[in-house]
Amino acid sequence: MAKVSLHIVSWNSMRFLPDALQSIAAQTFRDIQVIVVDNASTDGVEEYIRAHHPEVIFLRNFKNLGFAKAHNQAIELARSIWAKQESSSEERFVLVTNPDIILTPTYLETLLASTATHPEAASFGGTLFKIFEKQDGEFSDAVRSTMIDTTGIKLFRTGRIVERGAGEQEHGQYAVAGEVFGFSGALGLYRIAALEDVRLNDEYFDNRFFAYKEDIDLAWRLRLRGWQAWFVPEGKAYHYRGAYGTEKRKFRQAWKERHTKSKIVNRLSYRNHFWLLLKNLDMGTFFLYGLWLLPYEFLKFWYVLFLEQGTLEAVKEGLAGVPEMLHKRRLIQRGRKVKSKEMRKWFV
Repeated sequence: MAKVSLHIVSWNSMRFLPDALQSIAAQTFRDIQVIVVDNASTDGVEEYIRAHHPEVIFLRNFKNLGFAKAHNQAIELARSIWAKQESSSEERFVLVTNPDIILTPTYLETLLASTATHPEAASFGGTLFKIFEKQDGEFSDAVRSTMIDTTGIKLFRTGRIVERGAGEQEHGQYAVAGEVFGFSGALGLYRIAALEDVRLNDEYFDNRFFAYKEDIDLAWRLRLRGWQAWFVPEGKAYHYRGAYGTEKRKFRQAWKERHTKSKIVNRLSYRNHFWLLLKNLDMGTFFLYGLWLLPYEFLKFWYVLFLEQGTLEAVKEGLAGVPEMLHKRRLIQRGRKVKSKEMRKWFV
């Protein structure tokens, strides 16, 4: 058997949280402790949880510390709770969950069945579908679609990183279980032993990332230490994704999608992508794929310079963080177990 600590980071998320908690309560796997870390919301989330879900462990921050730091807090809290319990042979897992996720009742049971047969895997994820809101006058209705949100993380030689299958209609093309590079932080089941293995300076997710691409950074570090990520297609859930995007897109579509995202999302994503590559990309791969990677990064920079000048602040922030990221890079590369050739198979 296993023990699961399910973690949600909320920030004015009352629009979604009741449905998420209801889907958690309906899980066929029952040995779950739920921790909600709130980043200084003003929408009454604490009062709601204490009134309607007193079984939930609630931790409130007095300012928005970001997705990464808040999830690190939840993991540390789960570890301290487990440490006080009697020792047992039950393996422990953390389910990182966005507040805008709805799980199907067998989601956890399905993923946990795979953890026993794949002890070499650090993370597990299922098929995540998109939920769309249909507006009818003053009322809106949530429509669960068959459009894929993600089936895992996918890397390209250009350095572009996407959600595998995003924007595709599901017709069985991802029906086979197997390895992927990693999973979105929107919904991922992590083996606590693997998280401990890649922990850096008391961090699992990188606190400096604040939000966006900290999940890819964690997936990359797990890969470098030799851990796998296992896709379980039968595990199904639904997601209202705010920063919407598609895997297969042309420049015009990419431009439109970027303009639907908030300025802060674009800024954090741009900055964190630079830090992600600086920390994890080995020099051999950089020189081998530089023909694809450098032109792509150059085009991104010129796009920001002329069409999205509000993101230029990310360049300054990225450069200011170089010393810290280089320090973390030395720790990561010193502890890696997987050779560059093995890592390059993930770049398509």
